[in-house]
Amino acid sequence: MTSVDDLWFLGDEALQVAEQTYHRLTEQYGGFLEYETTKRVSRDRFRTVAGRIKDNGAPYGAHTIPYREGGSILLVRHDPIDLWVLPGGETDGDETFREAAARELSEEAGIAASYEGLALLGRVHFESGDHRTWGVLPIFEAAAETTEPSVDDPDGEITRAKWFEELPADTRDREQLRSWRERRFD
Repeated sequence: MTSVDDLWFLGDEALQVAEQTYHRLTEQYGGFLEYETTKRVSRDRFRTVAGRIKDNGAPYGAHTIPYREGGSILLVRHDPIDLWVLPGGETDGDETFREAAARELSEEAGIAASYEGLALLGRVHFESGDHRTWGVLPIFEAAAETTEPSVDDPDGEITRAKWFEELPADTRDREQLRSWRERRFD
């Protein structure tokens, strides 16, 4: 059985890695928007995300905002959470965040894109009882080179990919995407 102190220790280790990752990304990239969000989660979920953060600073890996001239954004349908989301996911092995974002874009949407840098950098805080930690969510921007999406998600979670001129109401991180779009295209 894991004690409360073990969970506190895991959260603290994760926090330290998140700080290092955050500073590395802010030094490497410029001109991106930052945002923060807080999620209250169960003890089991806290353990899962803290373990991921401890590995590389990111609880959800890296994502991409694929866009076309004129401002349309490609989103993918994540069936388990029943939302339109940005393509993305966890890193594999020694992949960089940008490499993971490009691989996930290919798997989940089947398009090629030219990466331009970091669009958004999220600080995702997690709380479970008295335990706290946080991780980064790097979201890259990329101009689409091919525009006909096709889904080949090995995890089976993504079932559709579609271009949107207007973001649907059931879009995760909708406000952050609106802010990015306004800054990029207005």
